[in-house]
Amino acid sequence: MKASELRLKSVKELRDELTALFREQFNLRMQRGVNPEGVRPNQFKDVRRNIARVKTVMSANLKGKQS
Repeated sequence: MKASELRLKSVKELRDELTALFREQFNLRMQRGVNPEGVRPNQFKDVRRNIARVKTVMSANLKGKQS
């Protein structure tokens, strides 16, 4: 997921994307608890970075609307 793709989404779509990413992060943690060898560590990093991207775009949209 690229930041340029995220900038084209509405606030509701961004919230839905963020919810899906949090759910994915939770599922990865549960999978790691059940089967530690079944989850690649880079999956956690990718999800965390995507969450940060979405939050950054949401924050930028909010600041842009306020000014």
